[in-house]
Amino acid sequence: MLTSSTFQFQFNLSLNLQKLYLSYNNIALSSPLYPNLPSLKILDLNFINPTSPIFNGNLIFGSKLEELHLQNCSLLDGTFPVSSTFTMNFSSSLLYLDFSSNLLKSSAMFYWLFNITTNLHTLDLDGNLLEGPIPDEFGKVMNSLEDLDLSVKKLQGKIPTFFGNIGQISSFIQNSSWCNRHIFHHLDLSYNRITGMLPKSIGLLSELEVLSLAGNSLEGDVTELHVTNFSKLRLLLLSENSLSLKFISNWVPPSQIINLSLASCKLGPNISDNGLNESVPEWFWNKLQYMAMLNLSHNNLAGAIPNIPCKLFFRQIIILNSNQFENRQSTAANIATLDLSSNQIKGQLPVCWKSVDSLLFLDLSNNKLSGKIPMSIGSLVKLEALVLQNNSLTGQLPSTLKNCSNLIMLDVSENMLSGPIPSWIGESMRQLIILIMRGNHLSANLPIQLSIQLLDLSRNKLSNGIPTCLTNFTAMSAKSINRTETQTCIYGTIVLTMETMVLSVLVIRFIKHECGKVWNTGSGILSEIPKEVKYLLGLISLNLSRNNLSGEIPSEVGNLSSLESLDLSRNHFSGRISSSLSQIDSLGKLVTQLSLWKNPNWKTFGNL
Repeated sequence: MLTSSTFQFQFNLSLNLQKLYLSYNNIALSSPLYPNLPSLKILDLNFINPTSPIFNGNLIFGSKLEELHLQNCSLLDGTFPVSSTFTMNFSSSLLYLDFSSNLLKSSAMFYWLFNITTNLHTLDLDGNLLEGPIPDEFGKVMNSLEDLDLSVKKLQGKIPTFFGNIGQISSFIQNSSWCNRHIFHHLDLSYNRITGMLPKSIGLLSELEVLSLAGNSLEGDVTELHVTNFSKLRLLLLSENSLSLKFISNWVPPSQIINLSLASCKLGPNISDNGLNESVPEWFWNKLQYMAMLNLSHNNLAGAIPNIPCKLFFRQIIILNSNQFENRQSTAANIATLDLSSNQIKGQLPVCWKSVDSLLFLDLSNNKLSGKIPMSIGSLVKLEALVLQNNSLTGQLPSTLKNCSNLIMLDVSENMLSGPIPSWIGESMRQLIILIMRGNHLSANLPIQLSIQLLDLSRNKLSNGIPTCLTNFTAMSAKSINRTETQTCIYGTIVLTMETMVLSVLVIRFIKHECGKVWNTGSGILSEIPKEVKYLLGLISLNLSRNNLSGEIPSEVGNLSSLESLDLSRNHFSGRISSSLSQIDSLGKLVTQLSLWKNPNWKTFGNL
C-alpha cells in the first residue's frame, strides 16, 4: 500500500521525474495531491480505480508526456482523466494512449481526444462500451496514427465523414486522409457491426502488420488483390464473417503472415471453388511452416487433411475443427495444439505419435474413430489435454498413457471403452484436474490418489459404488480455488475447445440395478453416501442421480459451502432432509425428485 508520506517524498523530486509507474497499487492518502510533473514522459496508472485519492487532486503535466496508460481503471464518462479537472499541456508530445478495458460509453470521449492531442501514434479503446456517433473533429487529430484498436465495441449510427461509413468499410479506407496510410501498422475493428464487402482498396495500407476484422458481418469474396501489397502483414484475422476465399491457383501470399484466422468463413464445400484445389495448393502449406497459428475452423472443408510440412519454425497452433475432413496424413513435429474435432475422420488412431512429441493439446473428439487407443500415445509426454470424446474407441486405456504425467485434462467420454479404471491415473497423473469418462463400459473402483476438480463417470458399470477415498480429492477439498489460474492453464493450450467448462464438479452415476451398495476401504459395504463427502469444501456441483442409493442424506453435505447444484434424484433415499442443507447459501439448484422420497421434511427450507 502506498501512503501519503511515500508520495510526498516522491513528489519532492517531481520536477525532474520522467517515468512514473503506479499500476496495480492500493493507494491510501490522507489528503489530495497537487503535484507538478513538468518533465514526465511516461505515466502508468493501469488497474487503479479512478476513485483513488491520487485522482482527487489536480495532476499538472508539462509538454513532454509521451505515454499515458489507463488500462482497466473502471473509467466512466466524466471521470478522471476525461474531465475538465485534468490539466494537460501535451497536445504535441502524447504518442501512446491506452484506455482499454474501461467503461466509457459516450462519444464525448472523441471530443476529449480532439482537445488533448494532435500527434497520437497509438490509440487503444478496446473493451469499452463506446457507441456512435463519432464527431468529425476526431479525424482532424489522427494524421499521425499508426495503431488503432476499436475492437469489442458497438459503433453504429452516423459515422463522421473522415471515417467513412463503417457499415461500408470501403469508404473508411478510401477516405483515408484521417491517417497516414504509409506508416499505419495496426488496424483492429473486430467485433463491431461492420457490414458490406471488403474493398480491394484496403491494400492502400501497405505498411499494415496487423489486420483484424473478425466478428463482424462482412461478406463477399477475398481475393489476392486484397492482400497483394501486404508484404509486412503478420496477423490476418477475418474469422466470424461471411467471406469467401478465392485466390488464383498460382498466387503466392505475403511471406510474413504468422497468424491466419479464417474461422467461420466460406472456404467450401468444394475447396476448388476457392482457389484451394482438391489437395490444397502447395503455396498454402509451404507458407504454413512460417505460421504460428492457423484457424480454418467452422468451414465446409472436405477430403483429406494435406501433409503439413515437417519443419516448422514455431510451435504451432492448428485449428481445423468443425469441417468435413475424412482423413489425415502425417503431422509436423513442432505442433503445440492440434484441434481436428467435429470432422468425419474415420478408422483407427494413427500410431505415429512419437514424431509429435511437442504436442500440448490434442482434440479428436466428435469424429468416427474406431479401434483401440494405440500404445504410442504414451510418447506424448508433454501433453496437457487429450480429448477423444464421442468416437467409437474400444478396449482398455493403454498402459503407456501413464507416461503423460503432465495431463491436466483427459476426456474419453462417449466411447466403448471397457475394463477397470486403471490405478495409474491417480498414481502418475498428479496434475490431472478434469477427468471425464462418462458413457463407456468401465468398471472397478476409483483410483484413490486422484486430485480432481471435475469428475464425470456417469453411465458406466461402476457396481462397487462411491468410495470413501473422497478425502483424497484434494483439488475439490480446497475451500478457495483459483479458477482463473486453472482456466488459464488449460485454455491457454486448448484455445477454443471446452471454454465454458465448469470446474469443481463431481458426477458419479452408476448403472441402474448395479449400485445398491457403496464401497468402504476400511469396513466393507455401505448403503449410504459416505460421510467423507464433507471434505469436498470446494465442490460446486454434486450429481448422484439415477443410482440405487438409500438411507438418509448425511448431514455432512451441509458443510459443502461452495455447492451451487445438488442432484440426488431417482434414488431411494428416505427419512428427513437434514437441516444442514439450509446452511448452503449458494445452492441454486436442488433436484430431489419427490416421487422417490419417503417422508421428506421440506420445512428445512422455510419458504423455498
